[in-house]
This record gives sequence, structure tokens and C-alpha cells, in this order.
Amino acid sequence: MRLTVPAPTTKGPAEKFTGDVYLNPLHSAESPSRLGFAMVRFDPGARTHWHSHPLGQTLHCTDGTGLVATRDGKAILMHPGDTVHTPPGEEHWHGAIPDSLMCHLAMVEHDDGHTATWLEPVSDQEYQAAHSKTHPQTTAEQR
Repeated sequence: MRLTVPAPTTKGPAEKFTGDVYLNPLHSAESPSRLGFAMVRFDPGARTHWHSHPLGQTLHCTDGTGLVATRDGKAILMHPGDTVHTPPGEEHWHGAIPDSLMCHLAMVEHDDGHTATWLEPVSDQEYQAAHSKTHPQTTAEQR
């Protein structure tokens, strides 16, 4: 047994994130384990770029409200205590809604040192579409 002190907070790089995102690596995969995880904090509206993981990814929301969306247009709203799993190879993104911070634990298994394939940024239109799916507009008749 040993205590692992978290690594210092670093800002997420612009080639992987839109907006202000902060990372705290908590555990690196050390053989024989393949599991690595980090605490990731997103400012309102901040998000990852599109990406996938060779062995999938599990996200556990600890604070705020966030979105997880896939290429096929599916979007999930995450609240504290919610856990979302993306299967191996599924292209997705995740981040905070426009008016809330969001923090999650991001857990991935290493596949011979490879954890993710990073792709293009999520467009504002893609972000708004996911937000609209999880936050339907109230019509005048519903008020």
C-alpha cells in the first residue's frame, strides 16, 4: 500500500480542448495495471475535441453539469454522481454546459501505451446541438 500525491494541476492543451480545462493526473497505468485516471475540470462551455479510446473510457461526474456526445448525435447530460461509459473506438466529446462548471474523473485503460486518438475540435454548432438535445426549449404553450 502507498499514498500517491496528485500531480500539480496543468491547463489542458489547445490541441485537445476548447476553452479552459484543468487536469490533475491521479494514477498512471503501472504494469500489470492498465488503468489511468485524472480529475478534469471544465469552465462553462469548455470541452474536449472529438476523440476515441482503444479500450473505451469511463467518466464519473463529481461536480457541476456536463455533456457527453457522440458522432451519431446522441447526447447525455451528466450531473454529480452520474457515470457515462463510451465503448472502445466510439468517437465522442465531453465538457461543461454553457452556464456551469463541470468536474469529472476520466478513467481509461492503456493499450500498449496508447490511450486516445485525438481528432478535430467540436464546432460551436455541434456543441449547441448537443446542448439543445439535453435542454429542450420551453415553448410559449408550456409556460
